[in-house]
Amino acid sequence: MAIIEKVEIKEDFITLGQFLKLVDLISSGGEVKYFLAENTVLINHETDNRRGRKLYKNDLIEVASKTYRIC
Repeated sequence: MAIIEKVEIKEDFITLGQFLKLVDLISSGGEVKYFLAENTVLINHETDNRRGRKLYKNDLIEVASKTYRIC
C-alpha cells in the first residue's frame, strides 16, 4: 500500500494549480499548464488536468508516483 502524504489547508478548498505548487512539484503558477500536459493526475481515482479544479478536504490526489490527501 502506498504511503499517503497529508497536505493541510486552512481554506475550504485549494485549486489543483495551487496544490502542485504547495507540494513543490512546480515552482511557479506559469508551469502548471505544462506540468499537467505532461503528467497524469488522478483526483479521487479519476484523471483530471484542470488547473482550476477545486480540491476539498479528504480528496485523494495521485501524481508523480506519490499519493496525497487534503486535510
